[in-house]
Amino acid sequence: MVELSQISAVRERNRPSLFKAPEFSSFLILCVVLVAFALGNERFFSPLNISNIMAFLPELGIIALGMTLLLTAGEFDLSVGAVFSLAPVVVMLLVQNAGISLAVALLAGLLICIVIGIINGVLVTKVGISSFLVTLSMLLIVRGVSLYITQGFPLKSWDQPGPLVTLLAGSFRLGSFTFYTSLWWFIGLTCLSIYILNYSKLGNWISAIGSNRSAAVARGVPADGVKIGLFIFTSVLSGLAGMISAFRISAASPVAGSGYELEIIAMVVVGGTALNGGRGTIFGTIVGALMLRTVRNGIVLIGVPGLAYNIFVGAIILVMLVLHALLQKRTAER
Repeated sequence: MVELSQISAVRERNRPSLFKAPEFSSFLILCVVLVAFALGNERFFSPLNISNIMAFLPELGIIALGMTLLLTAGEFDLSVGAVFSLAPVVVMLLVQNAGISLAVALLAGLLICIVIGIINGVLVTKVGISSFLVTLSMLLIVRGVSLYITQGFPLKSWDQPGPLVTLLAGSFRLGSFTFYTSLWWFIGLTCLSIYILNYSKLGNWISAIGSNRSAAVARGVPADGVKIGLFIFTSVLSGLAGMISAFRISAASPVAGSGYELEIIAMVVVGGTALNGGRGTIFGTIVGALMLRTVRNGIVLIGVPGLAYNIFVGAIILVMLVLHALLQKRTAER
């Protein structure tokens, strides 16, 4: 079996110092972006605007955590946006049309997410199809199912008070700021992801698989099982985020989450996680999520047309990729 100490030692030797770490350059750019928007509009740091940013950030951030682990293992999932919409749609249909209790419906929605993750993982690992093709196909299937079972119309979400609703989409105030309980979910799952990636044997396995799958398997790492588990984890987080969003806005739409898959991958890559696997950073993912959500909010606030958002995101991604490549090249030369 693979020795944990051996993989840990290799990862420590390959880990760059703080100032050379990809996430550090991402953090510096985030600071520049924050200052620029604050100078552009004095309301940027107002309690209302910060509350608006933080209302939606945790939902995409939760999915990005799973994507970070998956990308570190050398795979990615393009179906996350479709799963984001399907899970709450299924929950609401079960509650409204079948008369099933909300708790059971939520479990059923998560079970569907698990099944989707298993199918993705098995097709990638056992059949040998690339994750791009598998999850692209799954995106179309899942999105089509959402549209078909709703006939393309959004559903009214559960808007009656109760412990489950409060647990998923309750709100609370901290001084002048208003936050949702999704923030606590995001914080808790962030801590879990940091532990998995940085402090557990599973994290060493994930990095080893992404760096060199053949070598990892030769040392006894269950690469297929780890990847299937990561596909399930990412799918479940996507469904959970979709349910949180549906309860927050009191609507479950079959087209919710359109385009999220690319935005989430952008968050993860901008934060410093390698697109080809082997290197992942949860802190960088948080920075990337903050950066992209801040840009989306800030360009509207300072008067730039919202349709220009993709221009800014594309430019930021290119800058970050260039910086990461230069840092990696300098590290390799030394």
